[in-house]
Amino acid sequence: MGHEEQSAKMWSGRFREPLDPEFEAWQRSILFDFRLLRQETRASKAHATALHAAGVLDAAELAAIRAGLDAVAGRFAGASVDAALAVYPSSEDVHHLVELALTAEIGPLALKLHTGRSRNEQIATDLRLHVRAEAAELEKALLEWVAALLEQARAAGDAVMPSYTHMQRAEPVLVAHWLHAYAEMLLRDVSRLEDGRRRLNRCPLGSGAVAGATLALDRRLAADELGFAAPTANSMDATSDRDFVLEYVQGCTFVALHASRFAEEIALFSSSEYGFVDLPERYSTGSSAMPQKKNPDLVELVRGKAGRIHGAAAALTLTIKGQPLAYNKDMQETQEACFAVSGMAAMIGLLAGFTRVLQFRLERMQVAAETGYLNAMAAATYLVGKGVAFRVAHEKIGHAVRFALEKGVELGGLSLAELQQFGAEFAEDFYDAVALMATVDCHDVAGGTARRQVSASLTAAEAERKRWMETLEREREMGDAGA
Repeated sequence: MGHEEQSAKMWSGRFREPLDPEFEAWQRSILFDFRLLRQETRASKAHATALHAAGVLDAAELAAIRAGLDAVAGRFAGASVDAALAVYPSSEDVHHLVELALTAEIGPLALKLHTGRSRNEQIATDLRLHVRAEAAELEKALLEWVAALLEQARAAGDAVMPSYTHMQRAEPVLVAHWLHAYAEMLLRDVSRLEDGRRRLNRCPLGSGAVAGATLALDRRLAADELGFAAPTANSMDATSDRDFVLEYVQGCTFVALHASRFAEEIALFSSSEYGFVDLPERYSTGSSAMPQKKNPDLVELVRGKAGRIHGAAAALTLTIKGQPLAYNKDMQETQEACFAVSGMAAMIGLLAGFTRVLQFRLERMQVAAETGYLNAMAAATYLVGKGVAFRVAHEKIGHAVRFALEKGVELGGLSLAELQQFGAEFAEDFYDAVALMATVDCHDVAGGTARRQVSASLTAAEAERKRWMETLEREREMGDAGA
């Protein structure tokens, strides 16, 4: 009985004793790598093509294997791992499951498929296909969120809000400028993910277990079929590399951090203390105890998930850091960390929908921007324009602010005589210089909040968004972005 059980293993020939049952159950990866079944069947078809070119398979065998792999993929499409294990309970991992299922489909011919390859290169290939597709989906979702942010920015027009430093009101900015800040973060995220995808787009098939395949395989055939730019350059590196997983998960960490910053501001701005945002009911919940509540659950969950995503990146780093070349069983642990971020595109998609229906209380935002001496920097700039050194201008406006505080008025509420006690440079044109829109427009530099600069920035951001969308579409048509 023990020999019969061992014979089902892909590696059983050298062993006389069966595995300890508890160890066997503990070390199996099928419970999580089953999700790679589609990638496994795709990569196996590509390997079969290379075997045919090398003369290992004839045309009929190649056709039978490829058709059998399609049947296996179709059979388990949408199935749970429990359903798969009910049919093939001895499956050790997704590679073993596919071999067992393919054998059931086409008979002993299935066993020829493993000629010239190793599970080490299989999992490296499957993970690259998975990460490549996941990253492309996340990029697409990010670009949808960018579109939502830019739509809201255009709709906000010349509306003004306070900006903050140290959580204290700083200077007035256009609402559009604030929204554009998040669009810029996300465009960087897209660039980062795209860069990682280009780096991972090399095919490990043909690398063997560690030293390269023992057959003269044309590795370019498999790489081309799977949409990779080229085969990997070194077999030891190919089978042991998980940099691409770490890079992707770290990229997801940046996305999560940016999403969490947005979430934090929305949670704050929707509170009664700010009152800048009216939460959309379709993305909010109430309280089971307090009937008046409308809680920002979506953004709170987004904020919370950043920790899990960062944790996955940390786990990957610590798993990889001490491993000698080449493949080690530790690498099995990198898969679950990779899969831990698989919900990123869905989360960003929700944020895009949420952003599109956000309602801003623009009047309240403007009132907040007009109070609290947010035009003090513009006032100092006014004095600089009169020939006063900035450090001196800063001090004079600081004295004026303190005087206005004691009087209970804004800077524009001081009379000219009151202002001139701090400097003879003050004149009637001061009041126009510190009016709200003048305060905004004095930041008339590239990247500033002046109206014409923001308009130009939004146009540039939309153009960049379209370029990335076009890149994704081209890659999809060429087969380089999908799984």
